[in-house]
Amino acid sequence: MTQTKDKLIEITDLKKYFAVKGSGLLARRQYVQAVESVSFAIYRGETLGLVGESGCGKSTLGRAIIRLHEPTSGRIVYDGTTIYDSDARIAVPMLPYRRKMQIIFQDPSASLDPRMTVGEIVGEALDIHKICSGKAQRRERINQLLDQVGLNTEHANRFPHEFSGGQQQRVGIARALAVNPEFIVCDEPISALDVSIQSQVVNMLEDLQQEMGLTYLFIAHDISVVRHISNRIGVMYLGNLVELSESYELCNHPIHPYTQTLLSAVPLPDPEKNKTRQRILLEGDIPSPIHPPEGCRFHTRCPYATEKCRRETPAFREYGPGHFAACHMLEAKG
Repeated sequence: MTQTKDKLIEITDLKKYFAVKGSGLLARRQYVQAVESVSFAIYRGETLGLVGESGCGKSTLGRAIIRLHEPTSGRIVYDGTTIYDSDARIAVPMLPYRRKMQIIFQDPSASLDPRMTVGEIVGEALDIHKICSGKAQRRERINQLLDQVGLNTEHANRFPHEFSGGQQQRVGIARALAVNPEFIVCDEPISALDVSIQSQVVNMLEDLQQEMGLTYLFIAHDISVVRHISNRIGVMYLGNLVELSESYELCNHPIHPYTQTLLSAVPLPDPEKNKTRQRILLEGDIPSPIHPPEGCRFHTRCPYATEKCRRETPAFREYGPGHFAACHMLEAKG
């Protein structure tokens, strides 16, 4: 996974709110603040991992970047071209970019149409984008894609319910690869799979990246898996990006209290060291994204929170080469 410094995607102050109905006839409309002012770049050929607790906005951010969820505000630049800018009122048609940006969904059984055969599912994108000139070429391309993800050509005539969860996810990967994309959002692609199958899928994704020069946004709960596959890792909490750094640096020298908490929960392979290590336990639950706390969103659970944390939102700053975080405690240390 060779990383270059050629920015493929750059997002600036990206926000995504979902409107929800209030209770009562006179209730005001409320909004779930799923993603709040997130900014970062993804470099061509790299894997950027994204971790955080359930409900922190990881999947919403991934879908907003490829505009499956239309952003509420912010700016998205793809390969030097602005494809969304709320201030300039730019929202380019996405059909041409669907050939460049694809997604692998978390639940393969829910993302595959049960009424379509695998051949129809994988070949649908070929038809929409008019990639193949005839039925023979289309069939050859479908067979090539199935072989690429470890399935047999005879599987093209079967329906999704005839496959295991791991095989269904391979179909989802083949569908994403059908249009020869440059960038793929891997939205928790292994969380619904057995542990024995997870490593196979992760290794396959790495091999495909090498073969096709792909760029990944890899979203997952398990930071140990993300550490294995990612060049850099971003940590999200309640819609905010709180830390971003190279994989080794973040996992060995985390500087944000929330990242330190996540890493302290990862089991160590040595049982003796695992027994004696100090774990950081957070008190309370994640606040509601409808009514997030003022100031730093993590201050309600942070053991180091001060009055400033309750009043002011910390800036997302660089505290080392390529190591970014948003924390008032770090600002005080200089």
